[in-house]
Amino acid sequence: MTEEACRINEKARQLSAELKKLLHDNKKSISAAESCTGGLVAKLFTDIPGSSEYFMGGVVSYTNQVKMDFLGVKKETLAQYTEVSRQTAAEMAEGIRAGMKTSFGVSTTGIAGPGGAMPGKPVGTVYFGISEEGKQTKTFHMLFQGDRDTVRAQAALFVLEKVKEALS
Repeated sequence: MTEEACRINEKARQLSAELKKLLHDNKKSISAAESCTGGLVAKLFTDIPGSSEYFMGGVVSYTNQVKMDFLGVKKETLAQYTEVSRQTAAEMAEGIRAGMKTSFGVSTTGIAGPGGAMPGKPVGTVYFGISEEGKQTKTFHMLFQGDRDTVRAQAALFVLEKVKEALS
């Protein structure tokens, strides 16, 4: 892992500890649906002792079949927009929140590299979904620079930052 990815991961671990307090104080729970981050968001939550109080679980949906079968992403969404899209990120976040019965569902889907770029979607493209109970699902798009580890670390940190914003 590069020095840059290690630095970002350390910042994300610190943020995860802050989220423990915010989630606990607000009596909220969270779950994660991940593709390009491959479980890194779940790892960051579960690195914190006592996280089972608010982190209910996650799904690494690396294939479209898993996105459809476990998260309820519509086949039509994948056909029209692809797995790397705002629409897919939103459906992933909504599906994990509903399935895990949590206050928040978060999702990551993108292209960490080094291969996999699509027309209009270069390596480093990541879409995020934040589904909060009783609110409109929010989606975000980022284009990160760096190698695979760095893109994944930046994506995990970004989603944690968005959860913190939603709780603040």
